Amino acid sequence: MVSEAVLIVDKPVGPTSFDIVRDLKKIFPKEKIGHAGSLDPFATGVLILLLGKATKISNSLINSDKTYRATLTLGTETDSLDLTGNSIKTAPIPKLTKEDVVACLKSFEGEWSQLPPMFSAKKVQGVRLYELARMNVSIPRERVSVQLYRLDLIELGPSQIVFEVHCSKGTYIRSLGKEIAEKLGTVGYLTALRRLSCGPFLIEGSATVEQIQADPEGFRRRGHENFTRLLRTVKQDT
Repeated sequence: MVSEAVLIVDKPVGPTSFDIVRDLKKIFPKEKIGHAGSLDPFATGVLILLLGKATKISNSLINSDKTYRATLTLGTETDSLDLTGNSIKTAPIPKLTKEDVVACLKSFEGEWSQLPPMFSAKKVQGVRLYELARMNVSIPRERVSVQLYRLDLIELGPSQIVFEVHCSKGTYIRSLGKEIAEKLGTVGYLTALRRLSCGPFLIEGSATVEQIQADPEGFRRRGHENFTRLLRTVKQDT
């Protein structure tokens, strides 16, 4: 029986990434299991689960590029910058043309200096920011440099923008949504976020927890093929 495996899970809205890990531990009780980059509870899509010795190369995926599709709702800002937070600000929405929004998105492409949100897992002096945010504590944060390779407009409505972004590790899409809204002359927050890819692994190759549960050994074998593929990539990069 193969052990090392990289499983591409299509995470649903609701559970945390650690909830998904616990679900997989019930399916593979004898395996060490970890994830390669978490997703917020409200987010969906590609969550990479690593079984056995595959956990040793998790950094290659954590440090890889990601692709997301996000829905940005304009006119209101929340403290968490997503739909789980409380409204803290409202602003009128200017009349926006497709050309306005495309130009705005394209202006973010390239290297970008971004402020991590308070509602994030980033640690400052050993404390995760979201733990402080839940106590209504806000502290100064250093801006971090990220790379935004591509931002495309997918859909434009009267008060919503759907966009796709291909970005480097460490990019906070909620912060990006806030910055886009401000550049358009208003405020905004994310109402949907879906990770479409993580490194070489795409949403098209993903499976739900229920599908894995129905055929655990079949998905383990498929996951071992993913592990072998990833291992070749890691060796080529070293």
